[in-house]
Amino acid sequence: MQNIILTGNTLTLEDLVEVARHGATVELSEEARQNVITSRAIVEDIVAKDKVVYGITTGFGEFSKVKISQEDCAQLQENLIRSHACGYGPYFTTDIVRAIMLTRANALSKGYSGVRPQTLETLIAMLNKGVHPLVPEKGSLGASGDLAPLSHMVLPMLGLGEAEYQGVHMSGKEAMDKAGIPIIKLDAKEGLALINGTQVLTSTGALAVYDAIGLIKLSDITAALSVEALRGITDAYDPRIHVIRNQRGQMVTAKNMLKLLEGSTYATRQGELRVQDAYSLRCVPQVHGASKDTILYVKEKVELELNAVTDNPIVTREGDIISGGNFHGEPMAVVFDFLGIGAAEIGGISERRLERLINPQLNDLPAFLTKDGGLSSGFMITQYAAAALVSENKILAHPASVDSIPSSANQEDIVSMGTIAARTARDIIDNVKRVLTTELMAACQAIDFRANDGFVLGKGTQPAYDVIRRDVKFMERDNDIEMYKELDKITALIDSREILTAVEKAVELEY
Repeated sequence: MQNIILTGNTLTLEDLVEVARHGATVELSEEARQNVITSRAIVEDIVAKDKVVYGITTGFGEFSKVKISQEDCAQLQENLIRSHACGYGPYFTTDIVRAIMLTRANALSKGYSGVRPQTLETLIAMLNKGVHPLVPEKGSLGASGDLAPLSHMVLPMLGLGEAEYQGVHMSGKEAMDKAGIPIIKLDAKEGLALINGTQVLTSTGALAVYDAIGLIKLSDITAALSVEALRGITDAYDPRIHVIRNQRGQMVTAKNMLKLLEGSTYATRQGELRVQDAYSLRCVPQVHGASKDTILYVKEKVELELNAVTDNPIVTREGDIISGGNFHGEPMAVVFDFLGIGAAEIGGISERRLERLINPQLNDLPAFLTKDGGLSSGFMITQYAAAALVSENKILAHPASVDSIPSSANQEDIVSMGTIAARTARDIIDNVKRVLTTELMAACQAIDFRANDGFVLGKGTQPAYDVIRRDVKFMERDNDIEMYKELDKITALIDSREILTAVEKAVELEY
């Protein structure tokens, strides 16, 4: 099992996935530990000298005007967590919770937050031993950090709230006891340091980006199979077309399509059967390419944020405490809105290819890809379901970041709604996955109707077809199957990345 060393500066998206989804353990680097110790000493000096500093010896938000006595500084931090833990709705999945814990620990390890080393080690121990706080999805404005959900993350550290341990939901205290992790009592600034950051929105969006990278590669594979099923024209992917536009994603996609279709006799050349294809086949490089560029841009922003300090106030190396606005989620809110739009477009073009596969007015295949039309509906309603997901994505793709509602008596008068942006991007990507699932299944069905003509699949499409046909067979008639179960099998192949892995052993795909 991989072990990730936290320095505060080197966490990658791939590291995040290893910890969140594959159980990699986490360890604090010695340099980071020393930075944390130095930062903590500054906070303790402020408390000892009874200086007035926001969040340490004052209340929060509008209550920053209220001075807190030295003896109440610790109670202030616990009160903060208890009152701010007011999230609502379904809980984040375990992988997102683990990502949240990891990114918060990484931010604290930079040594600008003023927590004690033992507090940070408690969070790391929970991650390593599998104590996962139950964190409701809803309730964050994405400014002043993800206050409500991060407070739910902290509750079990104090023996409060609820957590999952070894797959069972229980009280936070019971989970900590079972894992052998002592609960803690927060000291000055620690509550604020634990919850004043963008880690919920960043972690949710980061995992969505990772999934989007896999889906954008899969979308090229899916499109290539549809090109073969519809005997599409490969001239549209000629590099001479794309280099003169000079859009990176477009050129990469065209290259991917030619690699995938290399050696295919299903695919045709310009003028062989028709002069040109419909946009959903001909413009794959332009549409998929735009989404690739979107996803790459968002990934770059995410990896900056994974190693960012998003606290307020900041404990500087020089010993100053500075109030600022690094907790504001706007830099990530706008990019996650962008991610959702880019992903939605992949679902949109996929559904249009699906329509071309099943509509007898648009191809020379049996209507709705069934031998038994009339008695069997075949793939007719799969397009309905895909169209519903695409339409839902159009609603979800409305940007969250353009909205704001003032909070804390107008002290916090412009907020990001970045956590909503991240959650909706995640949901869009999940919907797109099912649309691509449906197109994959339909394309393989259509290809099988042409199998007796002796055609050969492409170098990259053959491995994809083989993996799918291992688990999902040609559908003779409706009474042979329950459609959702067949679709679920392909969705599982996407989730496990088996299709993508098989193809990338044959051809290298870019994104």
